[in-house]
Amino acid sequence: MRSEKKPPLGVRLTIDVEENAGPRGTTFWARVRWTNPANHHREGVKRAFDSREAVEDWLETMRHTAKTGIDSGQTLAEYVDLIGDRWTRAIDPTSTYDPYVAGLRRRVLPTLGHLPVTMISAGLVDRAIDAWEQEFGRSTVKNSVAVLVLVLDEAVRDGVIVRNPAKDRARRRTVGRSFGNSEPGSPRELALPDVVTLDRLVEAVVEAGGHQCWGDMVTILATTALRISEVSGLRVGDVDLGRGLLHVFRQTYPGRGGLVTKQTKGRRRRTVPIIEPLRPTLVRLTAGRPGDARLLLGPRGGVITTATLRDATGWDHLVRELGHQGLVRHGLRHTALTWMADAGVDLHILQRVAGHQDPAVTSRYLHPDTQAVLDAGTAFSAWWSGTGPEKPRLGVVDGGRGTA
Repeated sequence: MRSEKKPPLGVRLTIDVEENAGPRGTTFWARVRWTNPANHHREGVKRAFDSREAVEDWLETMRHTAKTGIDSGQTLAEYVDLIGDRWTRAIDPTSTYDPYVAGLRRRVLPTLGHLPVTMISAGLVDRAIDAWEQEFGRSTVKNSVAVLVLVLDEAVRDGVIVRNPAKDRARRRTVGRSFGNSEPGSPRELALPDVVTLDRLVEAVVEAGGHQCWGDMVTILATTALRISEVSGLRVGDVDLGRGLLHVFRQTYPGRGGLVTKQTKGRRRRTVPIIEPLRPTLVRLTAGRPGDARLLLGPRGGVITTATLRDATGWDHLVRELGHQGLVRHGLRHTALTWMADAGVDLHILQRVAGHQDPAVTSRYLHPDTQAVLDAGTAFSAWWSGTGPEKPRLGVVDGGRGTA
C-alpha cells in the first residue's frame, strides 16, 4: 500500500469514482490521473474501496500530496526518512546533535515511528513520555522530547499537521525518572546549604581524586556560578586580579570529533566578580603562567569535564557519603547563584552574572519571601495597565442627595 504511485508536486489531478453493486456489496473504484511534468506522459493510480468515506480519505491524501509534495498518510518513520537532517538546522552540530539523534533513533521512532504523523496527538506524546520516564533519566527524556518537537515543527511547515502536539509536552513539570524524589520546584533546592558544607566537599573531592585540581574546580564553580565548560574555557589572561574580575568569553567541552571551544551559551560575554574566598585559588593558578594558558587543567594536563570530575572523584558515592545524595556538578552553579541572591545581589546584576537571557529564570534564585513581593508587584502592574484604577467620583447624586 505504501509503494503505490504518488502524484508529483504541483500537478493537476483528474479524478473518477465508480460505484459497482455486486452480490457481496458495493465496491467503489477511484482513479486519480495526472500528466508527469518531466516527460509529459499521462500517469495515474486506481484503487478499490468498501465505502464512500474511504474513497474521500484517499482522494484527500492524493490532493494533499499533489499540493505539498508530502504524503499526509505517511508514518513518522517515513517522514523522518523523507526530510533527512532538515530538522537539525536550528541545533548546534557540535553539542546537541548527537544526543538528539540518539533520542530520535532509540526512543522516538521505536515508540511512535509506526504511527501516521497526523495521528500523533498530545495524549500519545504524553503516554510516550510516561513510558520513557520509567526507564531513562531527565536529560535523556528531555533530549528525546526536544527532537520530537523539532521533527514535528517540520511537519507543521510542510502542512502535514496544523499544530505541533509535542510542543506543550516539552514543558511538563516532571521529565525523566526521579529515583523516588520529585523534581525540585526551584533551583534553590539544588544548592548546598552553607559554606561549611562546601569546604567539606572540596576536601573530599581532593582526597578522592588525588589532586588539587578537583577541589579548585568545585571552588570556582561554587563562587562564580560558571558552568564547568566555562571554567574549562578560561585562560589565565581572563583573570583580572587587580580589578577583581573574571572575563567569561568561551566554553570548552567534548563534542563531535573531540573537544570543542566556542562562545558561551547564549553567545554572551560577561564579567563575574572575584570574591575574596576565591582569590587565593586564582593567585595560585595564574602565578608565573602565560596569558593564553588554560587556567585549570586535570592531573595529566587535559581539560576537565563534568564526566571526568564525576569519574575521577567517584562523585555520586562521595556526595551520598556526605549526606547530599542527588547533588550534581551543575548544582554548584545553583549554589553560587542562590548564595548571591541571599547576599542581596540585585536581580539585574544576578542575571548578568548568570548569563541568563530571561530575568524570569534568574528570579527563581531569589528568596521565596522576596519572590512573593515581586510576584505581587507584577500582578499589580498587570491590573493597573489593563483597566487602570477606578477613581472616586465626587458629587455623585445618591438617593436625591449629593455626596461629598
